Amino acid sequence: MSRLLTDLPQPAALDALTADSIIVQPIGALEQHGPHLPLSTDLVIPEEIGARAVDRARAEGVDAWLLPPITASKSDEHHWAPGTIWMEASTIWNTLVDVGRSVAATPARTLVFLNGHGGNSALLQVVNREIRRRFGLRTFAMGTGTQRAGDGGTQGPDEFGMGIHAGHSETSVMLALRPELVDMSRAVRNVPEHLAEFSSIGFNGFPVSFGWTSDDFGASGVIGDPTGATAEYGRILVDEGVAFVASALAETARFRHAA
Repeated sequence: MSRLLTDLPQPAALDALTADSIIVQPIGALEQHGPHLPLSTDLVIPEEIGARAVDRARAEGVDAWLLPPITASKSDEHHWAPGTIWMEASTIWNTLVDVGRSVAATPARTLVFLNGHGGNSALLQVVNREIRRRFGLRTFAMGTGTQRAGDGGTQGPDEFGMGIHAGHSETSVMLALRPELVDMSRAVRNVPEHLAEFSSIGFNGFPVSFGWTSDDFGASGVIGDPTGATAEYGRILVDEGVAFVASALAETARFRHAA
């Protein structure tokens, strides 16, 4: 049986859902990913990881259901690159709240946003609370579990913790999932190594964040080093991502706000 909820007629979908059902909404993006990756990179990854993880979670007894992905989102850091299709924060905010409103009209009481684009992360934290407050759903947001920065050793070229966009891990994942869309002959290294001197300011969990657009770091649009990417490493990351998301879905099934 398909776990894509929209494959069912409306009465069957309504009958299939209960208060224990988890609705997974992948969120992608359509944005530049350097000269070697497709605009759809951040759409392909959450869609593929989401489908596989929902199937695994279901096999392990979790009543998880998948929605079709939201294709464009808050990608204004790539606004400078023609081909990027992006929404204002207010637009994607309203879209996600409306998804919450619609899910709340079903028997399901849990909504999970599976995010494929880092530019959505901060907004999703606020949307979680908004949907919880307005509609009473249990709300969660998670990434795909596939993003890594190369460490200069076993995990590819050293990206100084800054392999966040079209770099080693993301390119490897796309080589595993959709190799026909990747042109490694055009892959270029572009790591803002001068930022490594800062101990507080940076990406990925540093305590001080900063405003940026991707062309702040050069014209390629890459922030990382894709040149050593491999499909073999990508398959490892895909397996880890699917395992992470499936496990996280099992936790959301058990989660309650009060003991």
